[in-house]
Amino acid sequence: MHCKDVSLHEVSFPLTAKSISENVGRWEVYVRTEYIILRNEDDLAVVRVIKEGSRDLFQAVGKVEIVSLPNETVYVKDPNADVLNTPALALIQEMHPDKTVVIEGMFSHINFVSGLKRSKLRVIDNIPPAPSKLRVLVDRALSSGFIDHPIIPEYVDVDLSDKAEDVATEAVMFPCRVSGLTADIPVYFLDDAPELKHDVTLVGCNLSNRIFTSVYGRDVPFINVCPADAVPDDGVRTIVKCCKVKDGHIINGNIATVPWGATVPEVVDAINELFRGSE
Repeated sequence: MHCKDVSLHEVSFPLTAKSISENVGRWEVYVRTEYIILRNEDDLAVVRVIKEGSRDLFQAVGKVEIVSLPNETVYVKDPNADVLNTPALALIQEMHPDKTVVIEGMFSHINFVSGLKRSKLRVIDNIPPAPSKLRVLVDRALSSGFIDHPIIPEYVDVDLSDKAEDVATEAVMFPCRVSGLTADIPVYFLDDAPELKHDVTLVGCNLSNRIFTSVYGRDVPFINVCPADAVPDDGVRTIVKCCKVKDGHIINGNIATVPWGATVPEVVDAINELFRGSE
């Protein structure tokens, strides 16, 4: 629904079903208008208008359908809200699940959301750094305007520093120095290919394990933190990064996998395909 299809009218009559039908039923409205937000001081109501039909720019109202009355309607003013963005509307509806929400958002545009059925998207990624890269990419994808699904993201962070507590060797090895990870025991980073002066446990993904074996010629105690291997088998649509994906995305059931170096367009495409047909 575009805000050009929604109009706001200040009225003096009481916002009851009977009064609304009697008054709005006598109006002529702009040809594009489908919904009218009625405001009487602090009271708000939302109605749908069915026009009698003509070729005129303004057409007589033939029928009025009540969407919500004042006790069912709340007002939200958020200058950062894109009132034409479906995921943004889903988040607002999530905060007021049993109400019709009239939103005044970016550029003072007006829209409303009512009874929107939201869908959860679980986002699993490693930290540090925090916030995770995939969290940022998903946030940008949902705000891009190229996703028209009422998605509520749920962010699940796999904290590599917590995994050091499970290490039983003298030292721990993480995949990459840029993470800035520390621990209470000696720390090595696989991308340095350092000389090892301690027995270590590798905290990383299966590719890290293969790289360790190739560099050091032996196996190593291993704690797998690959986000793709951390997805619960519960049917919730989930997006992860994995170095096995070189570009684009892969859909496997309810899981979308994007490259470790994913871009916003790749994440947009993955989410759209993951939710295609979900309505």
